[in-house]
Amino acid sequence: MLLARRRSVLLAVVVLVVVGVLVVQLADRARGTGSTRCERFAASSAERAGIVTGEGRDVVVIGDSWAAGLGLDEVGTSWPSRLAGRVRVAGFSGSGFSAGASGCGPEVSFAARAADAVLGGADLVVVEGGLNDVDQSDAAVRAGFERLVAGLERRVGDAAVVVVGPASAPARGDGVARIDRLLARLAERHAATYVPTSGLDLPYLDDRLHLTLEGHRAFGDAVADAIAAAGV
Repeated sequence: MLLARRRSVLLAVVVLVVVGVLVVQLADRARGTGSTRCERFAASSAERAGIVTGEGRDVVVIGDSWAAGLGLDEVGTSWPSRLAGRVRVAGFSGSGFSAGASGCGPEVSFAARAADAVLGGADLVVVEGGLNDVDQSDAAVRAGFERLVAGLERRVGDAAVVVVGPASAPARGDGVARIDRLLARLAERHAATYVPTSGLDLPYLDDRLHLTLEGHRAFGDAVADAIAAAGV
C-alpha cells in the first residue's frame, strides 16, 4: 500500500516536471532565443526527476546542473545519489537562488520549482547551488532565498533544510567567495544547516565548471558526511 502511494506521488511529480518543461519551452520560443539549450536542460531535468535512489527517510534535492548530472553519461550518478535516504532530485542546469540566474527564465529558479519538488513530502530538503548566481546582486540572491524558504515552510514546514554552498569551480573565478559568504549568512538567519564546499579539491570536466564522475562522488560524499556530522 505504501509502495503504491509512493509510486503515485512519484508519477505526479514527474508529470509536474514535464508540465514545467513545456512552460520553459514555450517561454523560450516566445523570446526567440535559447530554445534548444533550455529544451535540453528541461529534458535532462525530467530524466533526473524520474530516478529515485536509496531507501529510508524522504530526501529532496533542489539544485542546478550539478544535481541534474550535466556532463555525465548517466544522470542518475550525479552527486545526490551519494546521500543517505530515499533521494529525489529536482535539478535544472543553469538555475540558481536568484530569479535572474538562468537564461531559461525565472520559472526555473529554486524558489519557483520548490513547491513541485516537495509535492510528495520530505523529511529533509537539500538545496545546492550558487555557481549560477555569481553575476547576480546580493539583493537578488537574498530575495530568491527568502522566496525559497517561505515556499518550503508552507509545503513542508517540519522538514529539515540543508543549504549546500558553491564549490570553487575555476570557471566562476572569484565570484564564488561572495556567494558563499552570503548563503552562509542567509542559512544562519533561517536556522538552516549550511554546508560550505568552496574548500573542496574536486576534479572538473574540460569546461572547468562541471564535475567528472569522480568529482560527483567526492562532492556527494562530502555533503553526506557534513549532514551526518550536523545530525540533521
